[in-house]
Amino acid sequence: MGSNSTRLTPRQKMINLMYIVLTAMLALNVSSDVLDGFVQVHDGLTRSNDNVARRNETVYRALESFAAQNPGKGAQWLDKATQVRLATDSVIQLVDSLKLQIVRKADGNDADPENILNRDDLEAAAVVMLAPGNPRGRALRQRIDSYREYISAFLPDSIRRANIAAVLSTDPILRKGTLTPQTWEEAKFDQQPVVAAVTLLTKLQNDILYAEGEALTTLYGQVDAGDVRVNELNAYVMPQSRMVMRGGKYSANIVLAAVDTTQRPTVYIAGKPLANDRGLYELTPNATGTFTYDGYLEVPHGDGTVTRHDFQSSYTVIEPMATVSATMMNVLYAGIDNPVGISVPGVAMNDISATMTNGTLTRSGDHWVARPSAVGKDATVTVTASMDGRQVQVAQTNFRVRKLPDPTPFIAFTDANGNTDHYRGGKPFGKTLLLKAEGLQAAIDDGLLDTPFRVVSFQTVFFDSMGNAMPENSDGASFSQRQRQAFQRLQRGKRFYISAIKAIGPDGITRDLSPMEVIVN
Repeated sequence: MGSNSTRLTPRQKMINLMYIVLTAMLALNVSSDVLDGFVQVHDGLTRSNDNVARRNETVYRALESFAAQNPGKGAQWLDKATQVRLATDSVIQLVDSLKLQIVRKADGNDADPENILNRDDLEAAAVVMLAPGNPRGRALRQRIDSYREYISAFLPDSIRRANIAAVLSTDPILRKGTLTPQTWEEAKFDQQPVVAAVTLLTKLQNDILYAEGEALTTLYGQVDAGDVRVNELNAYVMPQSRMVMRGGKYSANIVLAAVDTTQRPTVYIAGKPLANDRGLYELTPNATGTFTYDGYLEVPHGDGTVTRHDFQSSYTVIEPMATVSATMMNVLYAGIDNPVGISVPGVAMNDISATMTNGTLTRSGDHWVARPSAVGKDATVTVTASMDGRQVQVAQTNFRVRKLPDPTPFIAFTDANGNTDHYRGGKPFGKTLLLKAEGLQAAIDDGLLDTPFRVVSFQTVFFDSMGNAMPENSDGASFSQRQRQAFQRLQRGKRFYISAIKAIGPDGITRDLSPMEVIVN
């Protein structure tokens, strides 16, 4: 009988089970009223999204219409608006796909996000969004971060940028009563009923559409941002140059000052309209001199009237010319590098080319180096300039080619102040300095050529008490030991001669140089 008192009927078991479920739902604070509230919020957000999307569509279509009527002003802003819409649609579709996956996890493959059956399912959102192997929540957060930065770049207004940063914030969230903040995705989707997770994603779509609307409105406002309002109109002729070489091209822009470039005036020269709408007047003169031309502009206004503005200008045509000069002197020397300056007035250096006969002509930056080959044969420099896409020969200049002049022999020494100096003979020279000298050198050091030569050999000629000459040979360009011994025996006021001097220059020619007299002091 005791056992019979504890046995439960099937009806009582069902009642007890329902009580346990109800108790659990109350403990989780997920009542049917709360779930119904989420449904109402979701429906309201869906209607709001539709309204915001229509508003954004209206702004986009207005910009699209303006760009079709005035491509010069509107095309660039329409292109940017199109990119904004594509980026927004991509994120919206991603959120839609996540809502569908969450609802399918709760209700099965036939689930409908607009009619959720298991609204109180607390696992579906976490499984879809926070699964370790496929963290869709983290991917969504990164996608929102990227979209937020992309949209903010279109907003010069700092207040609007701050609003977008706030509504699309994915910062970690610190819940009341906790010490450690949760990641954005954990705070939004962990232990959330399906209906709450879907409502949250719908709210996210609302924020994304709001951000899109801010960007589109800003882009539409940029269409007229660069307009300039003026109260005076004047016709101006702006030639690229008033000086034109024969064979070159004269170019001038005839414009109305401060005119809207999308509403260009019609330009007439000698009663005939220009063939282009940019006010570009071009001709190729075939004679030299100064020429004048005139015309007028016709400017249409919004009320249908047309005003006329007269203008007049002139241009001068000159013969082609160039400047070609030897930097050092009016001749070129064979066998060495001769700096040459080449320029064409009105032509950039990189548009100038030049060639030379009887040698080579090379460019070094904005300078040229001529190196003639044969002595006695003229070198001709031909200069060509690129003008208006054509190569025009502007000058030919002939140079006489000469052999380098003979250098002057000298003894290099260091004075009392530590400066290097040259002794060229004919005046007293200290015996101490002579004994310290290495040998004989030669160079053209007149301040123009400044060309060193290499001494090959020379002789010193001394005279004894009987007047007999005693020549001594050098050791190449250096004083030999016998020559130095002779220097030691020299007394104050004595003289000797350096003769038979042979030297080779950069042109490879061996020369016999004039002798020099050395007076020992």
